Amino acid sequence: MYHHHERDIIPVSFKYIDRIDALMSIQELDRTDARVSAPVPSGPARPPVIEVARLHKEYGSTVALDDVSFTVHAGEIFGILGRNGAGKTTAVECITGLRTPDRGDIRVLGLDPRRDRQELHERVGVQLQDSAVPDLMRVGEVVELYASFYREPADGRELIATLGLHDAQHTYFKHLSGGQKQRLSIVLALIGQPEIAVLDELTTGLDPEARRHTWKLIEKVRARGVTIVLVTHFMEEAERLCDRVALIDHGRVVALDRPGALALAATTSKRVRLTPIDPLPEELLSALPEVSGVEHHGAEVVVAGSGDLVTAVVLALHRAGIQAEDVESETANLEDAFLALTDETTHADSNGVTR
Repeated sequence: MYHHHERDIIPVSFKYIDRIDALMSIQELDRTDARVSAPVPSGPARPPVIEVARLHKEYGSTVALDDVSFTVHAGEIFGILGRNGAGKTTAVECITGLRTPDRGDIRVLGLDPRRDRQELHERVGVQLQDSAVPDLMRVGEVVELYASFYREPADGRELIATLGLHDAQHTYFKHLSGGQKQRLSIVLALIGQPEIAVLDELTTGLDPEARRHTWKLIEKVRARGVTIVLVTHFMEEAERLCDRVALIDHGRVVALDRPGALALAATTSKRVRLTPIDPLPEELLSALPEVSGVEHHGAEVVVAGSGDLVTAVVLALHRAGIQAEDVESETANLEDAFLALTDETTHADSNGVTR
């Protein structure tokens, strides 16, 4: 189970980081017309746009990234998935040049994120968790400010309208709802017409309805030809949006594939839910070779396993003369794969097999 705490999640631009101390004292800015340019074309079919090899980062005795490697292709939504503290944000900070790795090689659009930071600023939009916008800046003012950081920004007014913020463009940042702040973060990540958008924990703190609305907005961003790197610890979010995901645990990539393929490879690949009418001895099902676990949730029993699990469970109940209702079969999802893979990693760590 994950416990989430609501936080403001606002984008940063590279230049904005350098100016943030000065900006926090700004209350209002004179408004200027945003410049207009055509959308960036999507380019050739699926060349690599991010290449990460043996990325390593330590903080004292803590290993945040342990030789992480992956490639992101043009036009895809690539997910970086893991628990809080797994190393996801450190990875994207290194990719975007905001943090220097101890070792490893990174290429973004063929450029070095540290050496070529200025050029990448024009081509990569970044939204990170720990940035901020002054409370007394209006939505329209923030967008115009960010637009001034780019040589050829997008039409800020068009982005504001597309992301559903037209009625809030004169609203102070501190009065925005959580969902409106998320929409603003997408606007600011896109204002430079980037080829790549990096979105870190974009939907943390949102209610389910706002989260699903944000998912639709992300899909619209991809439709504009933007490659998206989506950092999240929400399994459903990664399963819904991502073409491929890298599962990170204890600073390592423990798996990288399509969400569906990872789900199929999960150790616990199937579940059967049922509500027994008669008393059900747990050993009746746990002794079956197809069963890996039995859990009780009130009156409901959840049986996990593999193979022909449904048939094995139903036959065992029939032989014992036990009746059950509401029998449902479920296949594995990305959460099952994640739990199985990270449990394997934790077990290996505790036995000295890995770090």
